[in-house]
Amino acid sequence: MAVLLNVVLAWLAYLNRPFVLVQLLLLAGGMLLVQQVGRRWPALRRLPWALPLLAWLCLLALLLQLAGQRFGLVQLAAQLSLGWLLLGLLERRLFRPRLPPAQYQLLVSRLLRPCFFGVVLLQILEALGGLQDLAGLPLGVWFGSPINLGDLAQVLVLLYLLLVGMPLPAAWLSNLLKHSLSLSEGSRRALDQILQYIIVALGLIWALQRLGINQTGLLAIAGGFSVGLGFGIKEVFSNIVSGLWLLIEGSVRPGEVLIHDGEACEVRRLGPRATTLWRSSDNAELVVPNQTFFTTSTTTYTHSDRLRRCTINLAVGRRWEPEQIVALLETIAASLQEVLADPAPQARLQEFGLETYRYSLTVAVGDPLRAGAVSAALRLAICRGFAQQGVDPPC
Repeated sequence: MAVLLNVVLAWLAYLNRPFVLVQLLLLAGGMLLVQQVGRRWPALRRLPWALPLLAWLCLLALLLQLAGQRFGLVQLAAQLSLGWLLLGLLERRLFRPRLPPAQYQLLVSRLLRPCFFGVVLLQILEALGGLQDLAGLPLGVWFGSPINLGDLAQVLVLLYLLLVGMPLPAAWLSNLLKHSLSLSEGSRRALDQILQYIIVALGLIWALQRLGINQTGLLAIAGGFSVGLGFGIKEVFSNIVSGLWLLIEGSVRPGEVLIHDGEACEVRRLGPRATTLWRSSDNAELVVPNQTFFTTSTTTYTHSDRLRRCTINLAVGRRWEPEQIVALLETIAASLQEVLADPAPQARLQEFGLETYRYSLTVAVGDPLRAGAVSAALRLAICRGFAQQGVDPPC
């Protein structure tokens, strides 16, 4: 506590120096000036706000140097403004054209800009002085090892970077293995998830070693907690184990299409606790515990291939020749663009009736999620084709 108090007092003493106050006032005046200029000339709003600020800071640093005054804070503010401009240019030119919008937004909001503001904070603390003393601030003894603020901050920053930034290197490595080993897209996504888990596990091991935590004591405490917490969060552990097993086994992988509650859904993400499904009928995302797929049977359409067969049952009056109806049904199905030609549509006479014959028409669809829409379009095409041929409407 005494170390922290001394650092704060040193900061206050530094801020009370005349040359520091002058620079702070000039910086605040420059920001207000840039704001007023933007309001007065709307055309300048198209430019990044840091550009006119950078120009003002460079001019201000030059004037202070000519006057023989110190300009360290102004120079630091100019460097940070230049860094912000370069970061914006990097985002627009390098990442935005190459990444999907959602992934680009996550990269910018959770990785690039937080890292930049972290660097800004460190630079400000370094300028104020006492950063080394602040990093050495003791936080006590944790699990038999003394911990200071600097080591804890390094570990937290690294873990944050791993959790937020690991999707990009994991995706790059999984894409490399996909092309090298000729893996399917579902296998690549599963490998992507496994690589992320491995990276996080390695990061946690490094964090424990970096902090110097006594792992024997940590395991003893964790064992004591597990007895009491096991009954309350056993479902969580069950879902985690189920998710890892499903990834290794490959029975439920990202990108697969399976039946959940009677509707076709696509697996978007297989997380540590739950699986995210996308239902195309209403564009809804479902979060299902991993244990559901581990303990119950699941119907999948994409484990070996993405082919899905759809069958339509209908009845037609007896006065029409069965050969004519069968040929007409197959011709109508073959005319639809989304119906595959191989295997070809197949119509069958199923039952005899007193007034009608019952038929079935089976077609193959390449996208399992489009099966419902194709079946609906096929029914409309049958009604339209029967009307054009003068055949009674099916029932």
